Amino acid sequence: MTNSVESSRGGVSHALPHMRHGRLRSPNPIVAIVKLIGVALIVLAVSVTSVAGFAVYSTFAQVKPGIHLQHVGGATAPANPTLGPVSGEVNLLLAGTDTRTNQAGFQDKANVAASSGAGSNDVTMLLHVSADHTSATVVSFPRDMVNVPFCGGSISGSMFNATLSQGLSCTVQTVEKMTGLTIPYAGVISFDGVIGMSNAIGGVTVCVASPIVDKYTGLNLPAGQITLKGSTALEFLRTRHGVADGSDLGRISNQQVFLSALVRKITSAGVLSNPITMYSLANAALANIHMSDTLTNPTSVVSVALALKGISLNNIVFVQYPTFADPANPNRLIPDTRSGAALDAALQSDQPIALSGTLGRAAVTAPSSSPAPTPSASAPATTKPSGSPGQTVGPTPTPSPSSIVVPPSITGQAASQSTCSKGN
Repeated sequence: MTNSVESSRGGVSHALPHMRHGRLRSPNPIVAIVKLIGVALIVLAVSVTSVAGFAVYSTFAQVKPGIHLQHVGGATAPANPTLGPVSGEVNLLLAGTDTRTNQAGFQDKANVAASSGAGSNDVTMLLHVSADHTSATVVSFPRDMVNVPFCGGSISGSMFNATLSQGLSCTVQTVEKMTGLTIPYAGVISFDGVIGMSNAIGGVTVCVASPIVDKYTGLNLPAGQITLKGSTALEFLRTRHGVADGSDLGRISNQQVFLSALVRKITSAGVLSNPITMYSLANAALANIHMSDTLTNPTSVVSVALALKGISLNNIVFVQYPTFADPANPNRLIPDTRSGAALDAALQSDQPIALSGTLGRAAVTAPSSSPAPTPSASAPATTKPSGSPGQTVGPTPTPSPSSIVVPPSITGQAASQSTCSKGN
C-alpha cells in the first residue's frame, strides 16, 4: 500500500514592485506536452533508480559475517565478480541444518531428541554449473552415508550428516574429497530460513500423486496440484515418513520434485532477467542463509544466479549420489564408488548429464494434463495424478551430442520433466 503525504506552504503575500501590462503569450501545446513527457520520464527514472538503490541497500543491510572455508588442497577463494554472470564454473554447496537453536516451535511430534548448536546436515546439495554455463547438475548427498572421507580424513562409522557439527568447512571438504571438485561457495539454511525463502519466491506449486501424511512433521496433504509456502513448504521438504518407503532416499526424490518445479517457475517468470527481482531475492537469501564469506557481497549472489540464466531446462539435472545398503547395518548407506566415480567424472568434464535410470523413490511421472494450481495447501485440487514409483523417467529429454550418460543406478530427473510426489 502506498502512503501519500501532502504538505502546504504558508506565507505573507506582497505586492509586486512592477506590474506588466499587455497580452500574455499563449503557451505552445506541443512544447507543453514535451515538457510534461520530460517531467514524467525524470520521475520514472528517479523512481526506478530509487527502487534499485533501496534493493541494493537493503541487501547490504542483511549481510551477516561470512563463514571462511578451508579447502582440500588449499584452494583459494575466487575474486569478487563484477556485475554479470560469474566467470567460469560454479560449485556451490547448501547444507540444511536440523538445529532447533533459535528456531522457535520446531520440535518433532514424536519427542525425538532435538538437535542444538550447529545441528546435523540432514540435507546437503551441491550445485555444479559448467564453465561455459550451458549445463547444471544438483547432487543430493544422503545423510546416512558412512565410510566417507570425513573432513579429508576417514572416521569409520561416522555418518555424513555429522560433518556440519564440525563446521561448514568440514562438509565442504568431505564433498570436495568425494567429487574431486573445489567448492568456493557454500551456505547453511535453517528451518526458519526455508520458510523465509519459500515466502520470498511466492511459493512453489507441486504435484502430489497420492496423499502425504507425516505425523512427525505434521504434514497432511491430499492429492492434487498444491502451492507450498511458509511452514507447509518446510514440512514438505523435511518429510520422509510421509513419502515412498519412509527413507531419506525417498525424501531426496521428494525434494527433487519441489526443486524442479521451483526452477521451472523461476525461468518462466523471467526472474533471472529482472535485476530488481534478482536483488530482492538476493536480499532474502542473505537474510535467511548463513553464507560463506565468498557470498557476503550481494553482487556475488546475483552473479552466481546469473550463471543459470541461459541454461536449457533439459540441461538442469537433479541426481542422488549413488549408494548401497551397508551390509553391516541396514539403516546405513555406503557410497557406490563405481557409479560415483562416473558421476564425478561427468561433473569434472563440464558436459551435460543424461540420465539412464529411473526417478527417485518418491517421484512418479506427472500426467499429460494437470489441474490448475490451487491458491494454497488448504484448498487443493482433487484430481489425482497417475504413475507408479520406480518407473522410467518420462518424457526423457533427448541427450545432446556432448551429453555424458551416467549409470542407471544414479536416479533423478531433469528440470524439464514434470513429476509428482508419491505418499507413503
